[in-house]
Amino acid sequence: MQTNVSKSPFPVFDGHNDTLLKLEIDAMKGTERSFFDRSTTGHIDMVRAQEAGFAGGLFAMFVPSNPEQDFTRPFNPKDPANYQPVPQKSAYDFTRRMLERAEQIEAQSEGNVVICRTPDENRTAVEAGQIAISLHIEGAEAIDTNLYALEELYGLGLRSLGLVWSRENDFGYGVPMAYPASPDIGPGLTGAGRDLVRACNQLGVLLDVSHLNEKGFWDLARITDRPIVASHSNVHAICESSRNLTDKQLDAIKESGGLVGINFHVAFLRKDGGHSRDTPLSVIADHAAYLVDRLGEDSVALGSDFDGCVLPRDIGDVTGLARLMEELDARGFNTQVLEKIAWKNWISALEKASA
Repeated sequence: MQTNVSKSPFPVFDGHNDTLLKLEIDAMKGTERSFFDRSTTGHIDMVRAQEAGFAGGLFAMFVPSNPEQDFTRPFNPKDPANYQPVPQKSAYDFTRRMLERAEQIEAQSEGNVVICRTPDENRTAVEAGQIAISLHIEGAEAIDTNLYALEELYGLGLRSLGLVWSRENDFGYGVPMAYPASPDIGPGLTGAGRDLVRACNQLGVLLDVSHLNEKGFWDLARITDRPIVASHSNVHAICESSRNLTDKQLDAIKESGGLVGINFHVAFLRKDGGHSRDTPLSVIADHAAYLVDRLGEDSVALGSDFDGCVLPRDIGDVTGLARLMEELDARGFNTQVLEKIAWKNWISALEKASA
């Protein structure tokens, strides 16, 4: 199949995608597809990624509230059943399936995909034109409160972790996807959550505050001795979603030397919190400009939420990255800043977390 896809002028190392989950769900639905073939479903496959200049990033391993549910029905963000607690063993088993899927992709890729365990490996893969997979857990249900599973998953390549998704677990409390709403919803981290923060610091696992409520955010900020990272969140002052970050939180991230990855989900971008795919790319540029002004050029990156969100039509899938970079260029970001946003700032964040 011939396409007219433009390639991003810079490799894009992205802070969040749900591609491993999407592939796993497709298999459970009986519609399994190969990561190596061009697809008309999902946002990422290797063909489209290589055409677009997608260099990989943090590949999330997220466990739905009912991993064995009927995935032929679309996710309903208003259904309380989609936010129920997940037992640790069930979450662990499902996480291992996604991790093994990543390992299979690497093994079958003929060197085109690499699971990276150090920032240097990520940098080398990006510069070599490979797709770098940095394994991330979104919601720590797979980890027991004794943290034995954390050690095991770290040994298997886990390098980034968000304590919660938008639900309660043993470690803390997630924010609902509400609009208009403050992220200051619910109590802070549990004792186990505070222990998990300290353990991740010791191992050099990047800690992600996206989905964490505000009290949990401040608990983490008081405990951690590493930069605070929000892998896929936006600006609350522009879009008053509970999933977005207040100016006070952004200031804390700046002070820590951390980073914010801009989420492409339209309801976290738009001033009205709406779900229209006709959201212009200028709105993403608005969030980028605000973040660069508030945090500085070294603390802003991309956190697309590919395969887990409703994208603006002008992005569509991974092949829309060049159009986004053109929009940021038109907004006045210079080449140095664009390269940092595209990939260099994420590598720096991983370096700081593992130091």
